[in-house]
Amino acid sequence: MKWALRALAGIVVLAAVMVVALLMLPAERIARIAAQQVEARTGRALTITGDLHLSFWPVLGIETGPVTLANADWAGDEPMFRATSLSIGVGVSELIGGKIRITRLVAEDPMLDLRTGADGRGNWELTTPVQATGTSAPAASAGGATALTLDEVQLKGAEVSYTASGAAPMRLGPVDVKLAWPDATGPADLHLALTSGGQPFDMTMRIDSLEAFLAGQTTALALNAKGAGGDLSFEGQVNNSGALSGAVSARSDDPVTVLEALGGPSDLPPALRSRAEVEGRVSYGADGRLSLRDLALTAAGNSLSGAADLDLSGKRPQISADFSAGALDLSGFMETGSTGGGQSAGSTGSGWSTAPIDASALGLADGQLHLSAQSIALGDWALGPTTAAVTLNKSRAVLDLAPATIFGGSLSGRMVANNRKGFSVSADLTASDLQTEALLTTLAGTDRLSGKLQAQISVLGAGRSVDAIMRSLSGSGQIRMGRGVISGIDLDKLFRSGAVTKGTTVFDSLTASYKIQKGNLQNDDLLLSLSSFRVEGQGRIGLGARDLNYLVTPVAFKGGESEGLRLPLRVTGPWSGPKIAPDLEAAAGSKLDEQKDALEQKLRDKLQVEDGKTTEDALKDKLESEARKGILKLLGGN
Repeated sequence: MKWALRALAGIVVLAAVMVVALLMLPAERIARIAAQQVEARTGRALTITGDLHLSFWPVLGIETGPVTLANADWAGDEPMFRATSLSIGVGVSELIGGKIRITRLVAEDPMLDLRTGADGRGNWELTTPVQATGTSAPAASAGGATALTLDEVQLKGAEVSYTASGAAPMRLGPVDVKLAWPDATGPADLHLALTSGGQPFDMTMRIDSLEAFLAGQTTALALNAKGAGGDLSFEGQVNNSGALSGAVSARSDDPVTVLEALGGPSDLPPALRSRAEVEGRVSYGADGRLSLRDLALTAAGNSLSGAADLDLSGKRPQISADFSAGALDLSGFMETGSTGGGQSAGSTGSGWSTAPIDASALGLADGQLHLSAQSIALGDWALGPTTAAVTLNKSRAVLDLAPATIFGGSLSGRMVANNRKGFSVSADLTASDLQTEALLTTLAGTDRLSGKLQAQISVLGAGRSVDAIMRSLSGSGQIRMGRGVISGIDLDKLFRSGAVTKGTTVFDSLTASYKIQKGNLQNDDLLLSLSSFRVEGQGRIGLGARDLNYLVTPVAFKGGESEGLRLPLRVTGPWSGPKIAPDLEAAAGSKLDEQKDALEQKLRDKLQVEDGKTTEDALKDKLESEARKGILKLLGGN
């Protein structure tokens, strides 16, 4: 019993001595030693101002007023770090032994200014020597302080600014940061929590040796981040220059939500709201070069593999990428989530869209992208095996097709979108062996013409809307077909006897050339050749105004190659409802006068002349009626 009482009395005396020692401990001394230890480890001066107060809970230490940590000598006079107050905790066991060890730092409302210089250096790179062996290097501080370790560092409500050389600053925050580093030679654990775009993000990171990291050595890093319905993981190597390499994987059930939370665009195709995953190996150098290898990307139901390089060291990012895929379905990207209907914003039922085109994305980066795919579905369009390359250079994008398989044939050439001085588009394309039945079914909703089409087109347009571009088009081209079939009508019988019957028309060839100026296509040499007659065509097709003024002239053969009856038909009006009528004025300039009597006699037997109508009027009506039936049959009408 006496032993126990004596032990208790000894503990009370020891506690009293400790309390007296703590009360006599100058707060200024703790602050000075903390500043010395921070400067010994970072090479930056830590300045503490304002009143200092001792604290006993939750840890023993001091509370300060405003604090600043100096910037790199090349990064300007503004501090790299500042806070409205700082709580500094010290180790009790070391204090009893006559030493001071900083164990805890808590900063209120801190601001962290990170920036890179023209040479790629970051102001966070610490140059004060720590022994290269990676072992602890005791800091030379008063009281014989041991090497710096931090059981806990907290930054509450931190604002982080990052400025690349020559670029505008990027800001992040408020963010809460916690760092645990209890062993100078051991690992450090970092935790970040923030809210961005209304979405919470949480990240944990373990650095295998913070001491080696601070000394500029490479050490192991494991990182996991979650938020906005997605997660990211990295495992590899890192150093304090920002260089890293390792394996990365990311997945999200709603990538658009992630982009919106990070400040990205929200008006994106609905297809991007499906699950997306990416895996690969990444390396990033202090020179601002990012390399991605062994990439496997799954998004919008599609899979891609390949490699990419991104150079961030210049004023404009440089991209180089090479991807391959099996069957790509990009149909979901043909719609945007904003307009909702079948027509684009600014469009009308009878005209092109007048909605402004935003082509600013062409100036975000320069570089080259290559893609090879077994097939590509684009809504109503479908490409077979395709090899394509996109070159981006100062707001100008060039797409090279070499070649793309489409409509049973191939399409090769170049298309350009240029946003340097206003927006313009151009195309220089060659089509070979396109199946016209599939082509016209997709483009015009009719399948009456079949055969293989060869075509060339060179066209240029400029403007800030589809309507403006179509009205400005200029260029030239030509088309040609060999033997083909027109289904649903027997043109030979129509033009020989005037009878409209179902059937097919087999033609030997079709050729035409054209020029385009100010949105109008002018053709003067359309020629459709059949065994007993030919069809000639000439006139204007309004690509911008979406209207027609075109003359179609079937020419029957009397015998051999001598010409027989010519029956000119004028097609006029809007694309949505063209008017078709015989052009008797054009016919008068041909051999119609010579053939008029014979034709009238042939048709008179079939005509029942109404009261008040002359034979000539009836003949004209009959010709117009039969011509309309024939042309509508050809166009796919009833």
